[in-house]
Amino acid sequence: MEKNKEVFSSKLGMILSVLGIAIGTGNIWRFPRIAAQNGGEEGAGAFLIAWIIFLFIWSIPLIIAEYGLGRNGRKGVVQSFSALIGEKKGWLGGFVGFVATAIMFYYSVVAGWCLYYLSQSLFSELPQNYDQAMGIWNTFQNSNMPILTHFVVMLIGGYIVLKGIKSIEKVNKILIPSLLLVLLVSLVKALTLEGSGLGIKYLFTPDWSSLANPNLWLEALTQNAWDTGAAWGLILTYGAYMRKQDDITISAFQTGLGNNMVSLIAAVIIFSTVFGSLSSSMSNAEILDVMKTSGPASTGLTFVWMPQLFASMSGGGIFSILFFLGLTFAAFSSLISMIELAVKVFVDAGASRKKATIIICATGFALGIPSAMSLTVFANQDFVWGVGLMVSGAFISYAVITYGVTKFRNEMVNTNERSATLGAWWDIILKYIVPVEVVTLLGWWMYLSAAEYAPDSWYNPLSAFSVATVLVQWAIAMFLVKAFNSKLTKSAKTE
Repeated sequence: MEKNKEVFSSKLGMILSVLGIAIGTGNIWRFPRIAAQNGGEEGAGAFLIAWIIFLFIWSIPLIIAEYGLGRNGRKGVVQSFSALIGEKKGWLGGFVGFVATAIMFYYSVVAGWCLYYLSQSLFSELPQNYDQAMGIWNTFQNSNMPILTHFVVMLIGGYIVLKGIKSIEKVNKILIPSLLLVLLVSLVKALTLEGSGLGIKYLFTPDWSSLANPNLWLEALTQNAWDTGAAWGLILTYGAYMRKQDDITISAFQTGLGNNMVSLIAAVIIFSTVFGSLSSSMSNAEILDVMKTSGPASTGLTFVWMPQLFASMSGGGIFSILFFLGLTFAAFSSLISMIELAVKVFVDAGASRKKATIIICATGFALGIPSAMSLTVFANQDFVWGVGLMVSGAFISYAVITYGVTKFRNEMVNTNERSATLGAWWDIILKYIVPVEVVTLLGWWMYLSAAEYAPDSWYNPLSAFSVATVLVQWAIAMFLVKAFNSKLTKSAKTE
C-alpha cells in the first residue's frame, strides 16, 4: 500500500501542481466561448462580474474545504468523507470522485484533440478558409485518430501517475511555467494585432441588463467550477500530499486567483485574435456570431476558427504552434490530476499504485471511446457531468456542515502552523450560501432543460440534453458508489 507520509517537496511544487488541476482546457477552450455566448449587446463584462462573484462565494470556499479534508485525512475522496462523517456516508465522496472520473473519460478525448492539432500546426499548412478548416476537423473526426490520440494521452498520463506524487510534481514544475510563458508570448502577439482593442473592449464592457438573466448566473457558476477545479475532489486528492506548514487559506486564494488570471489572459488572447483578424471584413455583430457559434460539440471556436485566423496573420504559424502547445500542456496537467484522484481511491482501498493505475487508465480509455467516436455522446457527457459538479459542491458542503463548520475551520484550517487565519465569513458561505446556490441554480437548470434545451424530450433518458438523461446517469453513479461503499472504505477500519 502507498505510504501516507508522501508529500509535496515544496510549496511551489504544490501550488504549481494544484494550478495544473485548475488551469486546463476549461480556461482556454471553454472560458472565452462561454464569455462570448453570455455577452450582451454592449459587452461580456457582466458575465465576468458574475463569474468573479462565484470565485469568492463558491470556488475559493470549497477549495478551502477540499484542502482541509485532504490534508487532515491524507486520503482520497471516499475515505476523506468516511473519516469526517462516518463510513456509511463515504459514498458521498465516491459520487464526487465519480463525477471527476466521468469527466476524465471525455476530457482525455479533448486532450487528444489538442495533441492532434499541435501536430497539425507543426507539420501541416494552416487552413486558409472555413471550408478547409472544417475539412480538417471532419477528416479527423471521421477517422480512428480521435481514439488513437485518446489512447496516447491516457498512456502518458498513466505513466506519470504510476510514479507517484513526486513524478506529478516534477511534471507540473515543467508544464505550468511553460504554459504561462506560452500564454504571455501569445498575449503580446495578440495585442499587436490591428483591431485587437475592439475585442478587449467588448470583453470587459458590462451590459448591465444581462445580469437579470438567471441563465448567465448558472453559466457563470458552472464555468467557475470548471475553471478552478472546485468541488471536483481533485484539490482534495492533492491536499492529501500537502505539507503541514503550508497554509490552506493562502493556498486556496493563490489557486483561485491564479487560475482566474489565466482564464482572463486566455480570453484576452482569443478575443484580441478574433477581433483583430476579422474586424477588417466583418462587423462586431458578425464577429460575435463567430465566437458564439460553438460549432460541433462546442469545439468550433478553438479547433475550426482559430487555425484559419492564425493563417491570416503574419507569424501565424508560430502563433498556432504556441497556442496548441499551451492548450496541450493545460490539458495534460488537468488530466493527470483526474487519473490520480481515481488511483488514490483504489490505493486507499488496498490496491498497489501500479495495479490501480493500470485499471483506471484501461477503464478510462475504454469508457472514453464512445466520446471519441461520437460528438453527440461527447456533448451529452459534458452536459451531464458539468452540471454534476454542483451536486459535488453540495456534498462537500454537506460533509463540512455535518462535521461542524466552525469546528472544521478551527481544527483543520486554522492550525498552529498557519500563516493566515480564516474568518467566520467562510462558515456563513459554506453553511448557508453554497446550499442556496445549489438549490436555486439546479432548479433553474432543470427548468431550462425542460423548457428550452429539450422541451419535447425532457422525460427521455436517451435524449442528449434532457433532464431525464442527467438524473438517470446521476442515479446510476449513486447506486454504484453506494453499492461499493464498504469495499472502498474498508481499509479505514484497520489503519
